[in-house]
Amino acid sequence: MRFRIKLEMIVFACMLLGGTSSALAQQKGQWVPGQFGLNAGTIPDPGVTYANLALNYSSSQLNGPNGNSVPGINGTYSFWVDENIFYYVPKHKFFGGYFMPYIVLPYANGELVANITGTNLSTGGGGSGFADMYVQPLNLGWHLKRADVTVGYAFTAPTGRFTAGASNNVGSGYWGNNITSGTTFYITKNKGTSANLATDWEIHGQKSGTNITPGQAFTMEWGVGQILPLKKDFSRLLQLGLVGYDQWQVSHSSGTLLVAGLPIPESSIPFYSVHAIGVQSNFILPAKDFAAFFKYYDEFHALARPQGRTIVFGFSWTLRIPKPEPAKPF
Repeated sequence: MRFRIKLEMIVFACMLLGGTSSALAQQKGQWVPGQFGLNAGTIPDPGVTYANLALNYSSSQLNGPNGNSVPGINGTYSFWVDENIFYYVPKHKFFGGYFMPYIVLPYANGELVANITGTNLSTGGGGSGFADMYVQPLNLGWHLKRADVTVGYAFTAPTGRFTAGASNNVGSGYWGNNITSGTTFYITKNKGTSANLATDWEIHGQKSGTNITPGQAFTMEWGVGQILPLKKDFSRLLQLGLVGYDQWQVSHSSGTLLVAGLPIPESSIPFYSVHAIGVQSNFILPAKDFAAFFKYYDEFHALARPQGRTIVFGFSWTLRIPKPEPAKPF
């Protein structure tokens, strides 16, 4: 019984978050929650848009499959991801909507340090570098009367550094497929108050150098927001809202994991899930197609994974093509 408890503690101590650590016991998906919140279904104006999103996750609590902190494990897990995002929206419509492919080039830096009380066992890892590339070649968005809606398909390419068993990986080591959607429903006619929902379904390939295929995962990111004019001419806007995310593993991982030299079937490892709530603020300059944002999430429930907090901030700017015509004098 003591051996089994210690082995279980080692397995949980080796959990992975978002592909930025090297200790691979829990085969987590590639989608890092915190990507969307307010304006989840909106599309940039026709042209080229550059966005930068910086995300920091940190945790000092590791939860077991019952949602309680795993006793005897002390340590920290944290990582930074800086995402360079490039959108292109043509002027002409397709199927009544706008075509909006985009690509995400992320740079990641992560660290994991864990010690198991009552033993001489510990685990650690960390690395930095360009991580897995996210490409959304199919993405359509529609402006409806009271809503903006997007649907699309994306894939995650294992471009980040990965070697099975290494301690400095920054990539996941496998291909991923993503089915996505985004919806912004305008509660008021002036579109100042909105409810938002983004979803992502992940389907994964086999991890390089192993016989392991991570289980599928589903993520929801939501938000309810209100726009407030900072100037009477609406040239400067402040948007405030309540946001959150929920993520679940929805199918078993396959393959065999070696822990302390012992084979453990991936199908025997409990499913992970996490739930978080937080706040978001946006500063928007409509005429300049510029927006800056800040989000903070606190994870209030997690199963078979770390429980911590997420901070996200960044900006987006659109170069309109064609350029808008200047306002004509009255």
